Amino acid sequence: MSERLTHIDGEGTARMVDVGDKRPGERRARARARVRMSPETARAVEAGDAPKGDVLGVARLAGIQAAKQTAGLIPLAHPLPLTFVDVEASVDAGEGLVELLAEARTVDRTGVEMEAMTACAVAALTVYDMVKGLERGVELGEIVLLEKSGGRSGPWRREDG
Repeated sequence: MSERLTHIDGEGTARMVDVGDKRPGERRARARARVRMSPETARAVEAGDAPKGDVLGVARLAGIQAAKQTAGLIPLAHPLPLTFVDVEASVDAGEGLVELLAEARTVDRTGVEMEAMTACAVAALTVYDMVKGLERGVELGEIVLLEKSGGRSGPWRREDG
């Protein structure tokens, strides 16, 4: 089992992976989060008319900030010098959906999947925080890795993404 789970040693103890022997290279990851709400709340988000203000702008900044803090939030994540992070937000008011897309990049020895996914998770939580005065039943849905590139395992892309 420890051969497949890289964060587990031979005795089953959690450990940080040693990436010291890996060669630095360009790494990129994209992730997505979806937040479901009523069409009325989504229209307020889209119009910038929520009680706390610009939901999407604040969520974008929160996601970017979170990506930079990933190693402090995820115990076995390596601290990475990010070369780029961005979060894009879109609203489908008719479906009551806010979609958040995050991209993270680095030139280092390990990937940035956790940074992209952390950006999405915190951006989604921020959307909830910004609209909870309008609706408490907002649902934070799927947070998924869409694609990654770089590293020993090479490129990967979600088939349904």
